[in-house]
Amino acid sequence: MIVIDAASPTPPYEQLRAQLARQIQDRSLAVGTRLPTIRRFAADLGLAVNTVGRAYRELEEAGLIETRGRAGSFVSTAGEHALEQARRAARDYAAVIASVGIDPTEAIRIVEAALGHVSIP
Repeated sequence: MIVIDAASPTPPYEQLRAQLARQIQDRSLAVGTRLPTIRRFAADLGLAVNTVGRAYRELEEAGLIETRGRAGSFVSTAGEHALEQARRAARDYAAVIASVGIDPTEAIRIVEAALGHVSIP
């Protein structure tokens, strides 16, 4: 279930994108699942069509969904590949962190900063 919080400082397209990405990553949306059309999803959520369209475009750019023309948008098998790449990168990063003796909490802050969520003090 997707919930858009109108009072949130996070833009609605980002709330939608993040929730769909999370559902794809935790497999509550399985590979091959057909997503609602942009117009239908916009109407169901009370959002502008362009807002839903932007979320879908960003998910497609990330390889989590694919659009098959008039057939619609589907959860992509490429999303599984992207997740496996991320897992491999995380394992490699953890090995580097351990080998140089960086505290795990600091390692997480470094990743968060790299993702643009926080700045390193």
